[in-house]
Amino acid sequence: MPTYIALTCFTDQGIRKVKDTVKRADQVKEAAAKLGVKMKDLHWTVGQYDVIVTFEAPDDATMTAVALAIGEQGFVRTQTLRAFSKEEMTKILSKVA
Repeated sequence: MPTYIALTCFTDQGIRKVKDTVKRADQVKEAAAKLGVKMKDLHWTVGQYDVIVTFEAPDDATMTAVALAIGEQGFVRTQTLRAFSKEEMTKILSKVA
């Protein structure tokens, strides 16, 4: 299943309600699972991003739906990246002429 990394920043609303961030993360995990998306890792960080999440989703469209649902809540803004494993990258590189 494809892997996605979400780089997440709190919005003004998100930082005002930061004490609920763990509870909201659990809610995202449950909602994503209903769409067939697995939240693999979640880390709160210091620096440019406030939260970094790794997901596994069946396809780009499903992951996009999850990212939009997260953003719609208004607590965070996300930048979602498609990530490739070593095996996937090896297959990709085999196609490079």
